[in-house]
Amino acid sequence: MASNTASANEICSMDAVTLAALIRGKTVSALEVTEAVLARMEKLEPTLHAFCTPTPEFAREAAKRIDKRIMAGEKVGPLAGVPWGCKDLICTAGIKTVSGSVAYADFVPDEDDIVVERMRDAGAVMLGKTNVPEFGYSGVGHNSVFATTRNPWNTDLTPGGSSAGSGAAVASGMGPFTIGSDGGGSVRIPSSFSGLYGLKASMGRVPLYPGVKDERYPGVSSWEALEHIGPMSRTVADSALMLSVIAGPDSRDNRSLPREEGFDWMASLKGDLKGLRVAYSPDLGYAKVDKRVRDIVSRAVTVFERDLGCIVEEASPGWENPYGAFWAILAGESDLKGMRAMEKQLGDKMTPHLREFLKTEWTAEQLTDAVMTRKAVNNKMWRFMRKYDLLLTPTLAVPPFEVGIQGPTRIDGFDVEPFEWLHFTYPLNFTGQPAASIPAGWTDDGLPVGLQIVGRHLGDATVLRASACFEAAQPWKDRWPPLLAAMGMR
Repeated sequence: MASNTASANEICSMDAVTLAALIRGKTVSALEVTEAVLARMEKLEPTLHAFCTPTPEFAREAAKRIDKRIMAGEKVGPLAGVPWGCKDLICTAGIKTVSGSVAYADFVPDEDDIVVERMRDAGAVMLGKTNVPEFGYSGVGHNSVFATTRNPWNTDLTPGGSSAGSGAAVASGMGPFTIGSDGGGSVRIPSSFSGLYGLKASMGRVPLYPGVKDERYPGVSSWEALEHIGPMSRTVADSALMLSVIAGPDSRDNRSLPREEGFDWMASLKGDLKGLRVAYSPDLGYAKVDKRVRDIVSRAVTVFERDLGCIVEEASPGWENPYGAFWAILAGESDLKGMRAMEKQLGDKMTPHLREFLKTEWTAEQLTDAVMTRKAVNNKMWRFMRKYDLLLTPTLAVPPFEVGIQGPTRIDGFDVEPFEWLHFTYPLNFTGQPAASIPAGWTDDGLPVGLQIVGRHLGDATVLRASACFEAAQPWKDRWPPLLAAMGMR
């Protein structure tokens, strides 16, 4: 294996597409890459707490196997030697999957999730499990088991959740990409707060199993009708590369979609947007939005018309605020009996807002009303998207906020519930449409703000192409948190 002249900092700054090519070409070894990222983890983890269960020896052994195969001239997978972090809600056989809960502090799954199988078969090197709030029932990253994950852009703030550790890891160069899960925005939320690209493809593109489908594990077995698994990365191409590996049907998930003949995730990045009809909704008709977010997203939207040739008009799909329905749908998707037994046993060792959720007495009519609301959102969105190729919104209503809370209680001068900053994300879990968060810009004090790009159902290629075009017009991948320079990593 040729000796690499790139420094550890340079390796940690490379995207997955570049790293994969260099490793296959024997310019750098998988082990060199792994050691560079592990060294960065050792320096950053006492501050950021992105990884709740690091697996350095597992990673080293995987990298050595990749190098051995490459030197032997064997064919390797498209992600051979590329390091990644796995969200701690996603099952890993033989490696703890705690899900942010005291109840699962020592839980070791007996099966890999399908996406873990596929990442391993593609040669990717798993660095460990990334931190999450308890069972993912939150848009931030603290739990009662592990130290709270911090935002690399400002360590007093949250990186967003529930894929909190995943966001902090990639934003700080601890791997070029990672896998998150998204039942109400949990790929897009930390992507927005951490200055990353994150995509939930159309529901069914990426199969789910065991995870939300495993009836044996209360808390873990939730969110099935809302859940997506998707990539988070520093470039659009890296997310497309990961999707080329993890997407595709599997008989263990009866919701998984068949492959479309001729569809190619990487090829979807090519082409322009000239003539596309684009709707822009700054508030979906009801959301309260921080002025800094409104201004940054509005400027980003002008890029689509001024620079990319789209026909943009302000319009909203027209549904009423479905906030209450989201929680009812989630209740109907949860093992309430099992989780309530857990709460009775663990008491205040469980997250306060989750305990409150479990103590809510849901009526059958509330649950069926929520189902009707979901249908109304789906139908209104379908009718709306007949007129448009894309819908643009803010990803979140606010920039990153302080750790330790579930959300602000005032936005733009209005009193709000602590989760109302999520108004733009969870409706897209109702509809199952492809939705991405892409960096729209940064506030004056250096905090990232995301733009949400929504496509028609199954319109994943259009979302990726739009994302790639916006990235080319307004690139961000070379912008890094000041923390890294302060610690000698830039």
